[in-house]
Amino acid sequence: MKIEDVKRVLIIGSGTMGQEIGLQSAMYGYQVTYYDIAPEMLEKAAGRIQAILAGFVAGGHLSQEQADAVLARITYSTDPQAAAHEVDLVSESVPEDPTLKTKIFAQFNALCPPRTIFTTNTSSLIPSLIAEATGRPAQFAALHFHHEVWVSNVVDVMPHAGTNAETVELLIAFAKRIGQIPIVSKKENYGYVFNAMYNALNREAITLAANGIASVEDIDRAWMGVMKMPLGPFGMLDGVGLDTAWHITQYWANTLNDPQLKINADFLKTYVDQGFVGIKNGRGFYSYPDPLYARPEFLLGE
Repeated sequence: MKIEDVKRVLIIGSGTMGQEIGLQSAMYGYQVTYYDIAPEMLEKAAGRIQAILAGFVAGGHLSQEQADAVLARITYSTDPQAAAHEVDLVSESVPEDPTLKTKIFAQFNALCPPRTIFTTNTSSLIPSLIAEATGRPAQFAALHFHHEVWVSNVVDVMPHAGTNAETVELLIAFAKRIGQIPIVSKKENYGYVFNAMYNALNREAITLAANGIASVEDIDRAWMGVMKMPLGPFGMLDGVGLDTAWHITQYWANTLNDPQLKINADFLKTYVDQGFVGIKNGRGFYSYPDPLYARPEFLLGE
């Protein structure tokens, strides 16, 4: 299959990243279906997508007619067989659980056409952990996006040893067609490229807070003050989602049997257990839409 043959994109998982990948694809002319087992998740996704498009219209980035055309290219489904019908490319964005991911890919391998390319948006796993379960390892690779997709428009293309060259070339072409900058990994690497650097920052920031060395706010002030950035690591984690950060930290804590990562996971879980998961629900380390770090007096410690 060539890039010109790709018309229909299936998004498996309608959380924040799935929403953004699908919307970006639809804005560049692709027919997009969101699949999720939970109707309420699809309803929430539809609401956020409409709100984002309304913001694009209000900001002069799209006309109302263009926004309506984007919405017309998007459908939602809780029926896996209907969602898989005649799809050309799959992008999976379910929680960072390799058992769950392999189960889903095995399910959709039986439903999708033989030509369909499978991709995972995993931010911490490598594709070889999932490849065999897809049933089509030669047509499978990681295609990892960053939040927000239309702003942080870099995407990792990470093949595994069994990915064929045609799949890699198609994914590079697809990334470019939806306005992304493809970064092609020469070999598998946990954390990919940007996230390998970003995860190191997160670990050290969370360790400082979890061990009581400094407050969340002061850790962010240190980063913002020295690096002249508009937000610090905990402000950034609010954007990622504390539930996502906790899942990833817990997975690696258990996998590596790392005592400090276990402490870090427990620290994050205290927020998640209270329902504080970040920007997406209005409260994480900070409260939204007016977080403390965005106020002029924040760097002064006020």
